[in-house]
Amino acid sequence: MTAPKTLARIAGVLYLMVGIFGGFAEGYVDPKMYVAGNAAATAGNVLANPELVRVGVVSHLLDATFFIFLALTLYVLLKHIHKSVARTMLVLVALATAILSLNAVFLYEGLRVATDTSYAAAFGAAGSNALVMLLLDIQHFGTLSAQVFFGLWLVPLGYLAYRSSGLIPRWLGVTLIVGGVCYLVDLLAAFLAPDAGKMLHAFIVIPPAIAEISMVLYLLVVGVRIRKAPEQLLAAA
Repeated sequence: MTAPKTLARIAGVLYLMVGIFGGFAEGYVDPKMYVAGNAAATAGNVLANPELVRVGVVSHLLDATFFIFLALTLYVLLKHIHKSVARTMLVLVALATAILSLNAVFLYEGLRVATDTSYAAAFGAAGSNALVMLLLDIQHFGTLSAQVFFGLWLVPLGYLAYRSSGLIPRWLGVTLIVGGVCYLVDLLAAFLAPDAGKMLHAFIVIPPAIAEISMVLYLLVVGVRIRKAPEQLLAAA
């Protein structure tokens, strides 16, 4: 069996990969391609950067892959604390990765429509651009919808950390739960009050960023704290 510290550091590496690939795909590639409400600009961006779109699609898929393996590793590490909660965490991540993988297909299809002249011949340039816009709209709002599960999975993870009897600090568990709630507030604001959501977004994403970066660093640097049993302390003495 893999030692808990080793499992924790494996989880830290996987979490770091999620941050790298997810950050690149969602933080750089998607905003560079997608221009809300402007079909011509969106299609032009895709057409001008086909290789970047391909790299973005692969990054989305790698993000989803590392994310599910992260959840599996954390499940093995923390399931002894509360198996049902650990299973809930795993299911929420599975739902998030499924949406991410499907969104990557819409992004790739947008690239195919933009670069295949048969679509422009069939629908005209404006129709082809509108189709690209529709596909990237679906991809954009699909990723936004997946934020439900990006937020919710942090709640059981935070609970498990809080109840881990010192394996992971309690303050980190509380921070993860707060971060999960902030993700959900950001999502609701984006759909229910878009104008206010844009102003709120810059501030509401700070707690989740602090929580997840702290978790990554803790797993990589510390792993987990293993308390010695009384007989081990006597033997050491």
